[in-house]
Amino acid sequence: MNSLTTQTPVPPRRKRRSKGIRRSWPEKLFDVCNYALFALIGLSTLLPFVNLLAKSLSSEEAVFAGRVGLLPIDLQFGTYRYVLEDEAFMGALRVSVLLTVLGTACSLLVTTLTAYPLSKPRLVGRKWLLLLFIFTMLFGGGLIPTYLLMHNLHLVNTLSVLFLPSMVNVFNMLVIKNYFEGLPDSLEESAKLDGAGHIRILLFIYLPLSLPVLATIALFFAVAFWNDYFNAMIYISNPSLKPLQLFLKELLVSSSDFLRNATMNPDQALNTAPQSIQAASIILATVPILVVYPFLQKYFVKGVLVGSVKE
Repeated sequence: MNSLTTQTPVPPRRKRRSKGIRRSWPEKLFDVCNYALFALIGLSTLLPFVNLLAKSLSSEEAVFAGRVGLLPIDLQFGTYRYVLEDEAFMGALRVSVLLTVLGTACSLLVTTLTAYPLSKPRLVGRKWLLLLFIFTMLFGGGLIPTYLLMHNLHLVNTLSVLFLPSMVNVFNMLVIKNYFEGLPDSLEESAKLDGAGHIRILLFIYLPLSLPVLATIALFFAVAFWNDYFNAMIYISNPSLKPLQLFLKELLVSSSDFLRNATMNPDQALNTAPQSIQAASIILATVPILVVYPFLQKYFVKGVLVGSVKE
């Protein structure tokens, strides 16, 4: 006699949670020491900036007495108003912003156009061209010949002299070139089958896929142009063309000239310490480039790693 036997459903077995690899106490101690070391390094770079911010917001008496540490004493904002109403500071700020935007755009364009053909192994003379570019990284003509060249080209006392000579940075070009070499060759072959030329392939295939490295290189160029003062000190004597970093350098050397040329009224000038003006100027010169960084941060690490390592 056949009888139907009902089987009770067996509950599914629970998966045991895989325990992580237990770390020994020397490894944990090593991690703690690493975190502590990097925290100290981060604080050592942050504390001077905080001290400058505190000085820029403190009263004249507290700054002169040396009582300002990490927190402002007798909070006041007159120093920032003092600096922002100075025509020399605002003119230098406009020059730096224009130089950074124009120099970054032109340098990124020329560097990318240089890296694209050099990333193609079939380029005739590619090896020798790379050697010529690398040679310029190791050897230069010197300051005096370079100045004579800029003078003969009528670039002295022009904004062009601050970015034209450095439009192709060889290191940045090599980073972009290595990134292009890592892209699949099938993309270019498929585009050529559809009738696309090199310009179209670069604009619509390579550049959209290269946003991480391009954003990273753009940040490199922007920081370099924003912080550069040496070229301006050599080639620029026109006060209206001096960038912000050269203005800060002259301000730190002689703050009395800044006080004398400021447009604030004498009553408020007496309540402003030269050290506070220097600190406020440095803070205001640092903020614009800090504002740009968060927008490029997501591309930064990926662009450096992928662009500088050949797989």
